[in-house]
Amino acid sequence: MTVELTVPAGDGTPGLLLRPWAADDAEALAAEHRDPRMRRWLMNTLDSADDAGRWIAWQTESWQAGLRYSFAVVEPDAARVVGHVAVKRKAAQDASGEIGYWTAAAVRGRGIAPLAVDAVTRWALDAGCPGLTRLDLLHAVGNAASCRVAAKCRFPLLEELAPHPPKFPEAGHRHVREPGAG
Repeated sequence: MTVELTVPAGDGTPGLLLRPWAADDAEALAAEHRDPRMRRWLMNTLDSADDAGRWIAWQTESWQAGLRYSFAVVEPDAARVVGHVAVKRKAAQDASGEIGYWTAAAVRGRGIAPLAVDAVTRWALDAGCPGLTRLDLLHAVGNAASCRVAAKCRFPLLEELAPHPPKFPEAGHRHVREPGAG
């Protein structure tokens, strides 16, 4: 199933197309993963176009299994990938999931992350992900930009999470959004 979401331009923000990742996105995806600021916060990084191609194939398989709904964020006018948003569940029938995202270095600060995260959140909680009733947005405490995105997207802070090295060396925040939050 192919799902595409559109976010119209307005108030100084660009129009966006959110669509599943495609095999021909591999080079652009690998290039974005070379950004050291982004690599600091990501759980997994892609070091080559081949790695990116395998990751894209995994996104497609996970979508079909109902475990991960992964969107490339594209500026249609520029025809370039400027970010990523994914809804993840451990099991397809789980009522809760997690939303994760990143924004390309060249477009940070333009309001793209909140627009894309909000669009995917609304889609997921409004039946895009059957049975989903809660989304968590997790980030390291030191990632202030992600805290701002959570607030803009109506994900109130639920709790601070203790560090769990080596995978999670820093304390974290758990923000939560449920249907009806906007």
